[in-house]
Amino acid sequence: MKRKIWGTILLPVLAIAGISSLVALKSDLRSKLNHYNAPADNASLTLQPGFSASVIAENLGAARHLFVTPQGEIYVKLQGAKDGKGILLLHQANGKAEVKATFGNGGTGIYVKNGYLYASTDEEVYRYKLNAQNEVVNTNKPELIVTGLLSRHEHEAKAITLDNAGHLYVNIGAYSNSCQVKDRQKGSMGQKGCPILDSAGGIWQFSASKPNQHYGDGIRYATGLRNVVGLDWNKQLNQLFVMQHGRDQLHDLFPQYYDTKQSAELPAECLYAIKKGDNAGWPYMYYDQIQHKKILMPEYGGDGKKEGGQTAINPVAAYPGHLAPDGLLFYTGTQFPAKYKNGAFIAFHGSWNRAPEPQAGYFVVFQPFKNGKPFGKWEVFANGFAGTAEQTAAGRAVHRPCGLAQGPDGSLYVSDDSKGSIYKITYKK
Repeated sequence: MKRKIWGTILLPVLAIAGISSLVALKSDLRSKLNHYNAPADNASLTLQPGFSASVIAENLGAARHLFVTPQGEIYVKLQGAKDGKGILLLHQANGKAEVKATFGNGGTGIYVKNGYLYASTDEEVYRYKLNAQNEVVNTNKPELIVTGLLSRHEHEAKAITLDNAGHLYVNIGAYSNSCQVKDRQKGSMGQKGCPILDSAGGIWQFSASKPNQHYGDGIRYATGLRNVVGLDWNKQLNQLFVMQHGRDQLHDLFPQYYDTKQSAELPAECLYAIKKGDNAGWPYMYYDQIQHKKILMPEYGGDGKKEGGQTAINPVAAYPGHLAPDGLLFYTGTQFPAKYKNGAFIAFHGSWNRAPEPQAGYFVVFQPFKNGKPFGKWEVFANGFAGTAEQTAAGRAVHRPCGLAQGPDGSLYVSDDSKGSIYKITYKK
């Protein structure tokens, strides 16, 4: 499998001397893509040794995030709707998952916590009461928790997670690429004091139990995040982690500073460890995973070399640009080998804007952690969702990984919002 993908990872805990060459980066990621176990019956996926995969459901619709209950039932959120409904409850039996119930509205976010099923649309978060078997008591009576969230038809997906202290966290994506005066217009400069940040471009915290909340009832927990679809509450550290979608079109908008190869690689897709009040720096800076620096955006006077974001937090890990991280899950199970415990799985939905370089992504990666921090290089854990190498390079992916969930036995579940498949990945010694 040959792909021209250049990228590296930021390891803040290690000293990294100098700037890696694009040739070295290409070789590094190619080696990640080659270390696979690829039996013919592995749901057409290539996996790390010892793992196997099966497709347990198909043709569900645009399956976004999902959650597996302690009973092994699967709640799946659809971007649109299937038969007019946006939430599916799947029952597993004999290696397959069949639709048991459909209800609710479409969207992205879904989560089970403290006897409730939480779900989001592009403008609201609501919840359903569950019984002891984690089944919805009354699908016709959701309780509205948050309403009036901004949706401007760009980065409108409201991803959600909950902590252990009664708080709900909601991504509100920025309806802009880089807060230009004229969005995505060549040479247009950025708006100083970006007005978008008052109601978008960050993570908001709300009460998980108070009904009918609006912006004023919540807290802007973190800002400077262009768009977050993959997020998870790290139970080991009791802290929020998010994956940011980096900005687009550096060459298209500022060709005097960036060539097409640089634009295909930059900026990094970043993993952030978030604390209350943090600022990740968008739209004034981006993270360059090749130079290992925070760089001033060209819309604000940058040239690809000037550093910026002096007050912005650093990512804890960084990945090649434009791969679109849509799922994040910290693995707490015991089925997988010990190295996976408390590490992070990331579902990369795949790129659209790396041309003329090949499109890339469409895989699930694993990021090892040690003592609460990324440790060691990330690896491609599951690949082949897109189809052939030619389909991948052209961006004509057959399947696109989106959501991640852990089953009660420690299996990993992956949703596909292209063909509506659900994959189950297991390990056998």
